[in-house]
Amino acid sequence: MIAVDVSPGALALAAGHGAAHTLAAGPDIAGQIREIAGGGAHLSVDAIGSAQVAQSALRSLRPRGRHVQIGLLPGEISLDLTALIGRELQWLGSHGMAAHEYPEMLELIRSGAVRPGDLVTRVIGLEDVPEALAAMSAGSTPGVTVIRPGAGV
Repeated sequence: MIAVDVSPGALALAAGHGAAHTLAAGPDIAGQIREIAGGGAHLSVDAIGSAQVAQSALRSLRPRGRHVQIGLLPGEISLDLTALIGRELQWLGSHGMAAHEYPEMLELIRSGAVRPGDLVTRVIGLEDVPEALAAMSAGSTPGVTVIRPGAGV
């Protein structure tokens, strides 16, 4: 697995969870990924929702590769349809999980096959939310922040 981020802390977290390569995002990130993956990635996943990240993900794929876009992208974006069609790429979108799939997901968590708690790096109280939201524009704390009433007291 190759992880890409602008945050050294997020890259360290990814390495700790099995990423074989961690790369700082930059102008030729797609080229770096294609080189490491021997012609391109089989699969790319974007959960940030940035047009620039989506374009880089598309360019990083090998022929017949797949991209999964999690969440919405801001406004309209242009995709290189020539590359999408000519290289037989798949572009899949996900905007959430259907409720009928919850029991299977919860069973994976119960069995320990999926451990979302491992990604929780910070627990804050409600009083800390405004500061945490403001800090997100400058880059956030790596991992998942959980808001729990009374946690900051």
